[in-house]
Amino acid sequence: MLTALSAAGCGDPGGSERGSAAVATAAATASGYPLTFDNCGTKVTFQRPPQRVLILNGTSVAEVESFIMLGLDKSVLANAQSYGVSDDPTMIGRIKALPTGGLTMNKNFDVPAEQVLKLKPDLVVSTWSGGFDAKKGFATREQLAAAGITSLVNPVNCAMGKPEATEEEKRAYRNQSINSSLEFIALLGRVFDVQDRAVDLIGKLRARIETVRARVAGRPAKKVLIAYPGMAMMNANGLPAVMTGGIYDDVIKAAGGVNAFAGQSSDTTRTLNTEQLATAQVDVLVVGQFTPDERPEVEAAKLFAAYPHWAASKSRTYAVVSDGVYLGPLNAVAVEKLSKVVHPGD
Repeated sequence: MLTALSAAGCGDPGGSERGSAAVATAAATASGYPLTFDNCGTKVTFQRPPQRVLILNGTSVAEVESFIMLGLDKSVLANAQSYGVSDDPTMIGRIKALPTGGLTMNKNFDVPAEQVLKLKPDLVVSTWSGGFDAKKGFATREQLAAAGITSLVNPVNCAMGKPEATEEEKRAYRNQSINSSLEFIALLGRVFDVQDRAVDLIGKLRARIETVRARVAGRPAKKVLIAYPGMAMMNANGLPAVMTGGIYDDVIKAAGGVNAFAGQSSDTTRTLNTEQLATAQVDVLVVGQFTPDERPEVEAAKLFAAYPHWAASKSRTYAVVSDGVYLGPLNAVAVEKLSKVVHPGD
């Protein structure tokens, strides 16, 4: 079991196809307690399936959505993750239905240490290592362990917020893919002894993605640009947040396209300038919706007017996504949505 989970937590440079066997193996192996393994350099032990789970914010919904899709809702003592829009409309209400524990965020947008310790969960889950950074006002993994609380970081994000990250952890973070989303489901399957559910869910999600891959196989890879106008604060020049690298590229590839900024690092989101955006080749625009009150069709029209030479502007070709292109269990939904626009009717 330890080997399988470790492999799953290291990412897969070859993308989501090559990692499928590792994910299935990790999820299918029978659980046994006490369950002990390494998580981002910290040894964690589970004596039984957790029953009082706190899910930290970390500006993610990957973890809470994975809990919900695995039917682990009743184990959630308090959830701090939310988004307000989703590529699965049912997910919004399901997340809102989870208890919040009356928790409030500090200036670093997550639950402060004193509130976590007062809540007395038996497991605290963070999407990144920085969720346990004392300098940000959060409880450290050592503090939690001393209070009898186990902590867990989504393995693909070990390097995020961890200054002493290993090269392997850094590589996993750079190379995250659709497979990384499935790996976390497999990990939860082991921790909660619901590996059969995990195998079933992973199989269904992967089958949907592979169906799309088969449909678009051999088609010309159109240039796709993912832009979140509502996240312009992420860009130094006030432009829409353009997503590239890692899982974004993998989702686009599965849908039969190629990222317009393929090969660029995630720093592109922050550093992209007007000239780079103006000279990009864009066959399909993907408008990312960040908040419920945004109007994606209006944002698409604005971008088409600002960059009229894009092929997408001339054909008015665009799709709308929200959380499905992020790390999380809804990648299959995003792949299906994008493929219908990248290769309509093929």
